[in-house]
Amino acid sequence: MPIVANIIGWLRAGYPEGVPEVDYLPLFALLGSKLTDDEVRAIADELAAGSSDPHSARAIRAAINAVTQGQPLDVDIARVRARLAAGGWPLANVRPD
Repeated sequence: MPIVANIIGWLRAGYPEGVPEVDYLPLFALLGSKLTDDEVRAIADELAAGSSDPHSARAIRAAINAVTQGQPLDVDIARVRARLAAGGWPLANVRPD
């Protein structure tokens, strides 16, 4: 999935030190508005696999489940959107034409 690889690259640029747990929920809410469920899960799996902390892997999976049950705060989404934009995230369209 080239789109998944692109998004992982953007995430690493926007979060060079890794995605903090507090940003998982708004991050996956943003991703879920642009990607398929399978793509979001693939990204979560990649982030979880890249983490040496098993707690982070659980937190990533919990965030995905939480997104399906509600929305994060607008301020949290704005914070994550700003981080991703700084890393080159194409907010208007994540899929290359």
